[in-house]
Amino acid sequence: MSALPYADSKPLTYRVNLANPLDLKAYEAQDGYAALHKVVKEAPAEVTKAVKDANLRGRGGAGFPTGVKWGLVPMGADAPKNKYIVCNADEMEPGTFKDRLLMEGLPHQLVEAMIVSGYAIQATRGYIFLRGEYVVAAERLNKAVAEAKAAGYLGQNILGSGWNFELFVHTGAGRYICGEETALINSLEGRRANPRAKPPFPQIAGLWGKPTVVNNVETLSNVPHIVLRGGAWFQGLSQGKSKDAGTKLYGVSGRARKTGCWELPFGTSAREILEEHAGGMKDGLKLKCWLPGGASTDFLMPEHLDLAMDFDTIAKAGSRMGTGLLTVVDDKQNIVSVVRNLEEFFARESCGWCTPCRDGLPWTEKLLYALEQGQGREGDIQTLEQLTRFLGPGKTFCAHAPGAMEPLQSALKYFRAEFEAGIAKAPAQAAA
Repeated sequence: MSALPYADSKPLTYRVNLANPLDLKAYEAQDGYAALHKVVKEAPAEVTKAVKDANLRGRGGAGFPTGVKWGLVPMGADAPKNKYIVCNADEMEPGTFKDRLLMEGLPHQLVEAMIVSGYAIQATRGYIFLRGEYVVAAERLNKAVAEAKAAGYLGQNILGSGWNFELFVHTGAGRYICGEETALINSLEGRRANPRAKPPFPQIAGLWGKPTVVNNVETLSNVPHIVLRGGAWFQGLSQGKSKDAGTKLYGVSGRARKTGCWELPFGTSAREILEEHAGGMKDGLKLKCWLPGGASTDFLMPEHLDLAMDFDTIAKAGSRMGTGLLTVVDDKQNIVSVVRNLEEFFARESCGWCTPCRDGLPWTEKLLYALEQGQGREGDIQTLEQLTRFLGPGKTFCAHAPGAMEPLQSALKYFRAEFEAGIAKAPAQAAA
């Protein structure tokens, strides 16, 4: 396949400028808001159909088909008057920083994406739920929203369409659990950020009991490009590397030579991401294992590097692609210390709503700390194995604790000897 023009092969990032992001005029000069001008002349259902035809899957970790999610929202004369679209920009997954790149480097792209996506479900309001620590992103997004409103892209009767839509940037108070869509909705309503029982799903009863769609920053940012260039173009971006369509923001953190984030065809191998784009491991270090998509995914080994980084391939290998940003662990690091660090984060960030998560995660952290210090007791490893089951899928109110168990269960599988080395020896054995 011949190489696509840069603007087409890297649609999300070719206009990104972290030092000096495009203002409204400069963004409009590069096809900015062209997708909005196009969709307001079409039926909302046409936008949803275009997204379905493109096979856009969620980039926040779950990989759910975006068009299918939108299709669950009630439409027509009998639909509720008020509907909402919410951007999940609460990027708190350890090792993940892709959405920050888009928001700081090209804020108007997300603003346009929110308006176009809002039109598809005929939302009346949109909210960008932003991680509170992203101060620069908040400043740039608020400026972009103000510019868009002054230009008539937000407000009443947008571009003469008869459709009204307002957009707000809401900074969160800082809880990892807000990455779960129903906890995010509770927080947006001013409540404690606890997950809600499903069903009903947010598309039927979400924000203030009204139909609501929640999508990730990267997911939404693809929508204007799909509208302008079509589903066939979007599917071609993966260049045959995967049945998943489009490009993906992949990244690397850890002791690699050049950590960062790159927009690449969906299905690019982990080896290419690490060795070609990140330059491999730092001098004197070897790759021990890696997380494929944030802290709540299972460790994979060096022999897995040639796998395509897409949802199904990584799942078959025993992990999840998650956010698609690799965290590499080198051969000098003790895996017990690595996992203890992760479980400390998850224990601190539990909302405390259900007992297995509230009590099980601190227990996990305590056991790992003892093993890390060489103070573990016989039976501790077996207890950790039990906890991976007791806190696993279907045993807790939401996916927080099951996600926390993924790195632990895989570390026990691949590096059990390092856990066993943390068991304190009896005095007689030590003397012998």
